[in-house]
Amino acid sequence: MTEKLLQFIWQFRHYNANQIVDTNGDKIEVIRPGTLNTNQGPDFLDARIKINNTEWAGNVELHINASDWDLHQHSKDLNYKNIILHVVWKNNKELQLPFSTLELQPFVSVLLLNKYESLMQSTQFIACGQQISSIPYLHMAAWKERLLTERLQQRSRYISDLLQQNEQHWEEVFWWMLARNFGVKVNADAFEAIARSISITILAKHKNQIHQLEALLLGQAAILDTNFDEDYPKMLKREYEFLQKKYTLQKPHLPLFQLRMRPANFPSIRLSQLAMLIHCSSHLFSIVREAKELTEVTAHLQVTANDYWHYHYNLDEPVAFKKKTLGAQMVQNICINTIAPMLYAYGYYYNNLQLQQKAIRWLEHISAEKNSISKGFAALGVSNKNAFDSQALIQLKNEYCNHKHCLHCAIGNQILKAI
Repeated sequence: MTEKLLQFIWQFRHYNANQIVDTNGDKIEVIRPGTLNTNQGPDFLDARIKINNTEWAGNVELHINASDWDLHQHSKDLNYKNIILHVVWKNNKELQLPFSTLELQPFVSVLLLNKYESLMQSTQFIACGQQISSIPYLHMAAWKERLLTERLQQRSRYISDLLQQNEQHWEEVFWWMLARNFGVKVNADAFEAIARSISITILAKHKNQIHQLEALLLGQAAILDTNFDEDYPKMLKREYEFLQKKYTLQKPHLPLFQLRMRPANFPSIRLSQLAMLIHCSSHLFSIVREAKELTEVTAHLQVTANDYWHYHYNLDEPVAFKKKTLGAQMVQNICINTIAPMLYAYGYYYNNLQLQQKAIRWLEHISAEKNSISKGFAALGVSNKNAFDSQALIQLKNEYCNHKHCLHCAIGNQILKAI
């Protein structure tokens, strides 16, 4: 038995409510179990119980062992002065308390305990892998919606932290997030550091000159820190040296990686595409906020790196001709990981429900992500139709399944209740 499981049993009344009696044999009726307290003090607040014919209102404290009351010295703590019931799993010590003690163990189904133990001992992809397909569709849909909202609110808090770092400049934060997204998972930190090292004010001054934008991004990434044979990289290096001195730019000096990476994701290609996006658009986050449909936003993301990159993946290394367009999968990735979270965060920050709902609606119009998590759930028969679903499942796996938080999960609750 764990304290969390005991709280779960009490909160959701997973005991034989018709037979419970306190340690004195007096009948107990739980009118209201109370509200789980996540702060200091008793476990449940504002409970109502009836003992024999007397009704009590107050707080309830839970312990695995009755002796824990003395061990924690609750009698000396004023936070516990309004206790009306002491709920324990084992009554291992007779206490002289001015309220009743309920030993809950005899009234709880062994089947529930076995199910919980099975979940905790599971080594499957998710603990409830064998049962999740039996969860009703409507129940699963409601839980996915809650999971997605939870994930977007987490991202909103992260974005709020970024805003505190730059005096609430939304366009600047959007630039940081966008650059991080272009770095994909491997180079995300480095790309964000590069973005932070070049303000959008500087970028705006040079947005009409694509080669200057490339020089700024590639230079801050230290990609120009070598000698070249070709004219174009030589020119970029000269431009960067001038601009670095003009703006006293400091390189972030975070390493970039491309080993075992698809050429389309090479840092030089992604930075050149990012430069082209800056070159072709203005106030992109304003466009995101004002757009009615996602297609209006994705139209601005359909960029292709300049002509030099048609024949290169890295500077000074010619290859066969191939246009370096920002592929559909990358565009969707940006919509999922930058556009939707930023839009939702803006709506959340300014209490604009319409913008929050628009961010969620757009995720419903984007194809589901394909990764190890989505594949794992697909193997269990869990529906994953769009980015709404895949983002919810990522939240479920990372925040609940990986930590065995089955007691806080609607699916885990459903499984444990089915006894």
